[in-house]
Amino acid sequence: MKVSHLTGLCLLALSTLASAGDELTLSAKQIATLGIRSAALPAKQAGEVSGLPAQVIVPGGQLFVVSTPLPAMIEQTLVGVGDSVKKGQVLANLQSPALAEAQRGLLQASTQAQLARENLTRDEQLWKEGIISESRYRTTRGQQIETAAALAERRQMLRVSGMSEAAINKLQSGKALGSLLAVTSPIDGVILEKSAAAGQRLDAAVPLFKVGQLHPLGLEIQAPLGQTPRLQPGARVTIPKFGASGKLTAVGHNLSGGNQTILLRAQIDQGTENLRPGQFVEASVAVAGDQAQWNLPNSALARVGNKTLVFVATEQGFRPTNVSVVNEGAQSTMVSATLKGDEKIVVQGTSSLKAKMMGIGGGE
Repeated sequence: MKVSHLTGLCLLALSTLASAGDELTLSAKQIATLGIRSAALPAKQAGEVSGLPAQVIVPGGQLFVVSTPLPAMIEQTLVGVGDSVKKGQVLANLQSPALAEAQRGLLQASTQAQLARENLTRDEQLWKEGIISESRYRTTRGQQIETAAALAERRQMLRVSGMSEAAINKLQSGKALGSLLAVTSPIDGVILEKSAAAGQRLDAAVPLFKVGQLHPLGLEIQAPLGQTPRLQPGARVTIPKFGASGKLTAVGHNLSGGNQTILLRAQIDQGTENLRPGQFVEASVAVAGDQAQWNLPNSALARVGNKTLVFVATEQGFRPTNVSVVNEGAQSTMVSATLKGDEKIVVQGTSSLKAKMMGIGGGE
């Protein structure tokens, strides 16, 4: 009980000393006896939160799903997962009786539209000569408008089915009907997923391929709630292990249920060739503010209660200085503090200084 009371008094004394910035005065002989060694601070580093778990993704605006436009049977697939494709490149050939039916509908609509145009031309001339009434002329013009709209609808249906404008024009000019349907890529990209196989019979709107553009890439980062106030959109984001970098685009507002973290989104536009969609990586995000950080060996830190200190060498001895831990590792710890950067700090013998401050002796 007495020991606990003494420890509490020592902690209070240390807290008062550290906050007041008082110094420990030691002679050269004492420093040598206690094995105290000082070293210059390492170079300043820009403030950042490092080691954040993240996953590489393809941004939604760069991801496209290619599906069957009509009920069909897959006759042939021409690409596989990982293949690079160009916009308009044929990915698969399908056989679709529904396509032949749609083409027949186009030819019928084209014939009716042509007849309606001829009738309108004839009745317009007759109306101008006073041979027919204006009401008959208006009726003929209405029929022409209706048939033109039906033709446009049939053409649009074939475009949606995957036929090019040139192929539709050839069909309309009298070419033979066909049931072969070519499915093409909507973009320049890479095949990310393939669910098509030759011989499959599929309904309309069944996904066949997923095509993505892999530059730039997206990054979904999980950040502790306590760090998010310092993270702002536009901050630099790096993936050191893979030499990739970009910028933070959004900071989420909802906490994830499992690990109570905030979702951050970033765009990676440098080093994307070293990354793969779905890959798990560790990311670093620069923090707002101008307080510098230093990566110090763990031996330079002294911990008492909830305080973390370093001992700054002075002409008279050593001054305890509060630091804030940003990221702690097995061998070193990233800290932020109000230091100029040209100080020397104790890197060996901190336990002796801590014990001397607490008045419990000077040995390690």
